[in-house]
Amino acid sequence: MADKMKVEKAKGKLGILLPGMGAVATTIIAGVHAVNKGIAEPIGALTQMGRMRIGKRTTNNQPLIKDVVPLHPLKDVVFGGWDVYEDNVYEAATKAGVLEADLLKKLKPALEKIVPMKAVFDKEYVKRLDGKHIKKGKTKMELAEKLMKDIADFKKANNCDRLVMVWCGSTEIFMKETEVHKTLANFEKGLKENSYDIPPSMIYTYAALKMGIPYANGAPNLSCDVPAMVELAKLTGTPIAGKDFKTGQTLMKTIIAPGLRARALGIDGWFSTNILGNRDGAVLDDPDNFKTKEVSKLSVLEESLEPELFPALYGDLYHKVRINYYPPRGDNKESWDNIDIRGWLNYPMQIKINFLCRDSILAAPVALDLALFLDLAKRSGMSGIQEWLSFYLKSPQAPKGLHPIHDIFKQLNKLENTLRYMVGEEL
Repeated sequence: MADKMKVEKAKGKLGILLPGMGAVATTIIAGVHAVNKGIAEPIGALTQMGRMRIGKRTTNNQPLIKDVVPLHPLKDVVFGGWDVYEDNVYEAATKAGVLEADLLKKLKPALEKIVPMKAVFDKEYVKRLDGKHIKKGKTKMELAEKLMKDIADFKKANNCDRLVMVWCGSTEIFMKETEVHKTLANFEKGLKENSYDIPPSMIYTYAALKMGIPYANGAPNLSCDVPAMVELAKLTGTPIAGKDFKTGQTLMKTIIAPGLRARALGIDGWFSTNILGNRDGAVLDDPDNFKTKEVSKLSVLEESLEPELFPALYGDLYHKVRINYYPPRGDNKESWDNIDIRGWLNYPMQIKINFLCRDSILAAPVALDLALFLDLAKRSGMSGIQEWLSFYLKSPQAPKGLHPIHDIFKQLNKLENTLRYMVGEEL
C-alpha cells in the first residue's frame, strides 16, 4: 500500500450553495431529502451507488466508493442558494414540473423552508429571464461583497462546518477571455470598475473562491475557467471544476466516439439536434446564449477523436449541433443524432440515436457528486483545477498546456485512480 494523503474527517454539516434555484437545483434538493427519508434511491450518483476496484484484479474487491473515501453523508447536508425569482424550493420545483406532485407533497414542509437569497443578475447577459429578486450595488465588487455576506450568514445560521458552491444558473452570452481575466489584480480592478467582461457567474465564482469555498461550474460560461480565478483558487487553497454538466446528448457522444475511435472506424459527419422546453431551453433560444453552449458541445468530438493524429479517419469530420426551444416538452429533452461512419475499404454506414431523456434528472446526481467530491478535495488539501472531475463535464477545464480529456472511460479511470491515491491504494 502506498502512502495515504492526509484527509480531514467529514464532520459537522456541509452546506451546498446553488446559484440558480430552478429545475436542476430543486431536483437535487428534493432528491436528497427524498433519499434521506428513504422514499427514493440516489440513482446516477457515483458517490452513493458507484463501486470501484481496490487492490489487485484477482481479489475481486469492489466496495462502494463512499466506503473507500470519507465522503460527507447526505443526512448532514443542508442547501441554500440564490435565484432571480422569490419562489421557495417547493414552489419552484412544482413550477419546474420535473418531479411528480405526490413526491413533492411528501417533502413539502422541508422544501418550503428553503427560500432563495436575492441573486446577482444582469439581463444583459441572459436576456430571456426577467426576475425581480435581484441585488443592487454600485459596483460589481460591492455585489461580490454582498454575496460573501450572504455566504457567511448562511454558514452561521445553518451551523455549517464547511461549504461548497455549484453553479446551476443559466447559460450566459458568449464571452472570450480578455485582459481583465488574465490576473487576479486585473480582475479585482475590473470588479471595482464594473467591467463588462465580468458577468454575474464570475462574481459568484470570485465570492466563493475568495472565501476558500470549492466551486463547480455547471454551465458553459467562462466562470472559473480563466487565469485570474485559477490564481485565486491557488491563493486560497480552493479546488475548482468546470465547465458544463455532461448529461444527455454529450454524455452519449463521450461514450460512443471513443468506441468508434478504438475500432479505427472513420466518421464523416455527426449531426445533433435537440428539443427542450424548460427555462434552460428558453435562455438558449437566444443566439448569443446558444453560442456559449454550442462551443462547449462542439469541443467534445475534436478532443475525443484527435483528427490531427488520424486525418484519414476524422480529418474532414463535419459536426453540427442544434438546440430548439419547444415549450410542450418542459424538462423532458429529446435528442437525435445522425452519425455517418466508414468501415473497411471506405464502405459507408450510419448510426442513428434518439435519446428521450430528462435533463434535470440526469444533471442532479452530477451536481451532487461534484459538490461531495470537491468537499473531499478541499479536505485532502487539493487546490486549483480538479482535472479528475472531468468525468462530469462537457468542456472540462485542464491545467495550462494540457488538452482536456473527453473519453468518459479515461475520465472514470482518472477519477478512480485519484480516489485510490487519496487512500494509499494501488492504482
